[in-house]
Amino acid sequence: MGTGSQAAYRAVGELAGEPHVLRTELAGSDEPVQPRETIASLAHLTDLHVTDVQSPARFEWVNRYGQDPRFRELITMQRPQETLNAHATAAMLRTINNLDTVRLAVMTGDAIDNTQRNELTNFLALLDGGMVRPDSGAPGYDGVQRADWPGEIYWKPDGLPRGDLFQSALGFPPHPGLLEEAMQPFRSEGIRVPWLGCYGNHEEVCQGVGIVSEVLARAMTGSRKAIEPPTGLDPEGVVELFVQHPEQFLAGASVEVAADPERRPISRAEFVDAHVRKGGHGFTTDAYYVHDEGAVRYITLDTVCDAGGADGTIDAAQLRWLERRLEEVHSSFQTRDGSNARTRNADRYVVILSHHGYDTLSNPRAESRADALLNLLLRFRNVVLWLNGHIHANRITPRSTSGGGRHGFWEVTTSSLVDWPCQARLIELFQADGGKLGIACTMLDHDGDGLAGLHRELAGNVPVRGFDSGYSGTPLDRNAILVLPQPF
Repeated sequence: MGTGSQAAYRAVGELAGEPHVLRTELAGSDEPVQPRETIASLAHLTDLHVTDVQSPARFEWVNRYGQDPRFRELITMQRPQETLNAHATAAMLRTINNLDTVRLAVMTGDAIDNTQRNELTNFLALLDGGMVRPDSGAPGYDGVQRADWPGEIYWKPDGLPRGDLFQSALGFPPHPGLLEEAMQPFRSEGIRVPWLGCYGNHEEVCQGVGIVSEVLARAMTGSRKAIEPPTGLDPEGVVELFVQHPEQFLAGASVEVAADPERRPISRAEFVDAHVRKGGHGFTTDAYYVHDEGAVRYITLDTVCDAGGADGTIDAAQLRWLERRLEEVHSSFQTRDGSNARTRNADRYVVILSHHGYDTLSNPRAESRADALLNLLLRFRNVVLWLNGHIHANRITPRSTSGGGRHGFWEVTTSSLVDWPCQARLIELFQADGGKLGIACTMLDHDGDGLAGLHRELAGNVPVRGFDSGYSGTPLDRNAILVLPQPF
């Protein structure tokens, strides 16, 4: 592997699987669990970021400010591995298809990168099976990784050896022909089990942050691509400027690229409708819904903030809707005033799905209701699991009440496929002896053949987000057996 002036480029090795860690913080005892009966087995995918890497509405030049904390919410605008994102997703779907026990897959948002119709088309082709067309505009790659593109802050696999900062400083290798190969159409076998979709911030706003104005919408399908910051860009207010007026980031020096009408921005309604036309994948009319399967009710929430910004929110109307949906699958529950209500409803286990988790329901542009959501979920004992993404990292957190009658659920956040460690997660709910419920979490790696393997290797070598980033989490956040008292 190559060595640069700042770091050495490292390969990815294959090791034995990591053992499972027993986590009993919510169990009432530290005794091991003995599985008795499987309740559900599902694959959790999140943050795929299927990307149109040539879009005029991407502002890759922002990466030059990667060391400035004032730009934090806007970084990363471009990744050296991004032309291979779709290939990594296809490889992960093949891995899931080889797991005989999986009966359902759930995707918790940021399926696409830049709220574009052509990205959504490719995402649906990946998961449902069909032709994926990474190229856009005119045939052939025409973006910031092109050998003659202005600037040295992008990895240029067809460029001169050590001719960009990734090669000279970080030891990245040249890879002639990669971009041409990555832009070729390919067929995805899709995923062979039913899957549920979810709305994320990158489906709603430009680069997951900026509100799409009419000016920006026209620029998305146009031919002018900015390559420099606008004159007088103020770092102090740069995030809010991008949130409210991302079109102003088009005002700097630019180059001409091929236009493409399929790059048009999508709306929340179009995102939902595109899934409905493909069989639903959980959606009916809104971006939040319920899906009942076996003994489990899956409740998907819409946590995207319409006012822009990356982090999430939830409105009061959706909380009221959620309360009704929880009541429907509880024979008894705690009311708002703390008393116990009994119903004639049959009990089901409840799994919550959303893009944002508790800690990232913190968008300052909307009213904060993270605590209201958490307290609502804790009133209903059949809620056992909350799956989410957004932070591109593995994290497992117990959420519980305090005092008498203490109970809770597990919040499981899974890393993205676009950034290291480029994984998904297998989730298995099972009944166990001794009145316990178990949730087995197992990280999934794809086979790593061809372009997908190179994608993972490149992702691992990226500064800040790579091998040493902490995105993999600790052993407690990866392969784990999570234990709860049997709720009913």
